[in-house]
Amino acid sequence: MTIEQPLRDTSLRRAAVSRLMFLAQQNSLTTDHITTVAETFGVHPRSVRRWMDNAAQHNDRYTPQRPASFTLTQLMRDAVALFCGNSAAAYRDLCKRGQLGGDPVSYATFHRAVTTAYTPGFLAGLRGGEKERRKFDVHFTRDVGHRNQAWEGDHVEASVWVNVNGHRRKPWITWFIDCASDAVCGLSVSAQTPSRENILLAIRVAILRGGDHGPFGGSPGLVRIDRGKDFLSDTAETAFGILGARVVDLPPRHPELKGTVEALNHAVKTMHFPGLPGFVHAPRTSRRTKKDPDERLLTYEAFIRILLEWVHEWNHEHRIRTRDNRTPYELWHDDLTPIYDPDPEDLHFTLEVHPRHLTINSDGVHWGKRLYLAPYMQGRAGTKVVLRYMPRQERTVELFDAKDGTYLGPAVLQNEASPQERREVRRAAEREAARLRTALDKAKSQREERFEADTVPTAPRPASDMTHEQAAALLDGHRQSELAREARPDLIPLPDPTATWKTQSPAESQPGSTAPLLPPLPDPTASWNPALLPTPPEEPTDEPHD
Repeated sequence: MTIEQPLRDTSLRRAAVSRLMFLAQQNSLTTDHITTVAETFGVHPRSVRRWMDNAAQHNDRYTPQRPASFTLTQLMRDAVALFCGNSAAAYRDLCKRGQLGGDPVSYATFHRAVTTAYTPGFLAGLRGGEKERRKFDVHFTRDVGHRNQAWEGDHVEASVWVNVNGHRRKPWITWFIDCASDAVCGLSVSAQTPSRENILLAIRVAILRGGDHGPFGGSPGLVRIDRGKDFLSDTAETAFGILGARVVDLPPRHPELKGTVEALNHAVKTMHFPGLPGFVHAPRTSRRTKKDPDERLLTYEAFIRILLEWVHEWNHEHRIRTRDNRTPYELWHDDLTPIYDPDPEDLHFTLEVHPRHLTINSDGVHWGKRLYLAPYMQGRAGTKVVLRYMPRQERTVELFDAKDGTYLGPAVLQNEASPQERREVRRAAEREAARLRTALDKAKSQREERFEADTVPTAPRPASDMTHEQAAALLDGHRQSELAREARPDLIPLPDPTATWKTQSPAESQPGSTAPLLPPLPDPTASWNPALLPTPPEEPTDEPHD
């Protein structure tokens, strides 16, 4: 059989030559054997005989001699690393310094040597760091397993601007997904950076089943998370530990170890967010295009409603190509693994616990500056209780009897601030932040020294934008501030007031009094006495003193 393209695989040639050498040792080698091998590889029979001669020189093993090629020296490797993997820039620098060796080397030869010495992942790492190098790595895949065998949890920032009480913000989503069926078991949404509050709420929603929660949920066998401090909080670990779920703490910057939830994050960014108003990565006509102040953004409530609709569509209508084109609901329904559903009243372990026992007073339970009240507190004044709460959601708390842990019920916040008071507190905080920014900017401008622009090589010259008077005023202000900080007015007592001082009477010391704290002025109608004027100093003379 003759082939159009000759086989150049060294291992195949070695196998064919080994067979021919064996026949030669047995004195059974014929010309037909050599011709058959030559036709198979698409070469002349003389080439096959040269292969056999090469094997005879290397202990009956075909060992082709590679042609001499240009290789990189350590100096050239350092130049490639110095220019961040830019072989063209490294080649120009080496040519300029004459460090390419005695024989001239073309750029094509140098580039071929670079691509031979380094892998594509290593070159990508030189250009963009470890994050770019990881894109060329290969990874193993886990077994699918059964439902609730493993969950994966993560945070993802929405690529959509949302109107949150008149402010543009990008919400965060915290969700848990079942690795066997790719079903989203539960999620929570936050208008700010997520915390353990979001995780505890998402855990509670993911565990519950039925009704609005859907058929997905139950108690997982293990949960894979990253090394976020919120995921590693004691409350989140305790919540999973009570259910017997093992928490697998994955190393940072390894998204391939929780590929199921990372695929979900990628899906919502590419399938859902681009179709919403306020998409962050929408194409623009210019990079300097200003934000449209009249742009209609989704409200926070509308964003959550549309997100839940997309999650329902993902769970019931989205078909997974790698899973026989079935939906997560079909995968979950076809799996007959038993599911453990904890009692909803026993899910209080997903709440934070106040470290001290509180007391039911006549006006309710006091927690810090908050006051909680509930109907079941009637007749329980003086009872010690344990308070559980959801972080950053203190409008409602759960109370338990401190003696036996009996669940008493929820309690509602009574002294909640009004919206007007909240706005005033927020505005006061904004004014204080603005004052701090102004002070920091002023200090930065004084601390940084500015230099004049130059067009020729010269020493840096400070810009003369400060006068002697300005420098003296700044130094005097700093000196007065230091003296004021070091002052000890209580160290030496003040002298007693004299008769010429104007002191306050008890009536003048009342609030609203404007009595002056100055010495009395002379009467203009009194006779003028020149003796009361101060004596002028004597003028100096040039006469010598005795």
